[in-house]
Amino acid sequence: MRAALWPDEDPDLLAHETMTHFGADKPKQIVLVAEGATGALVGMLELSLRSYAEGCNSSPVPFVEGWYVAAEARMQGVGRSLMEGAERWALSRGFTEIASDTQLANGASQDAHAKLGFGEVERLVAFRKTLKA
Repeated sequence: MRAALWPDEDPDLLAHETMTHFGADKPKQIVLVAEGATGALVGMLELSLRSYAEGCNSSPVPFVEGWYVAAEARMQGVGRSLMEGAERWALSRGFTEIASDTQLANGASQDAHAKLGFGEVERLVAFRKTLKA
């Protein structure tokens, strides 16, 4: 599912990313999954704790790093259920905010976030530069 969500990324790198920890009992990232009627996975949501998220007042902040629903399961409440699970997880641990982002061109994701009560806080263009010794 990670490869479907991030098709331009190296599949081997995506498959081998590991969870890091704040402490033995405090995971820095959790993954929620949704099963279809046959038991096959049809959705996933990766949630991390970031020290900062745009527009948020608290730290750390639960942050939706990835949210994916397979094409055949879309518009059936799978994405909503995954996000509600993330929100329950965050609330049960005393967090008061949850954050997310999406690409500027991803109107479907922007619409889904808005329907679930997320408010847009800013738009940005990200930059990088390769440093040479």
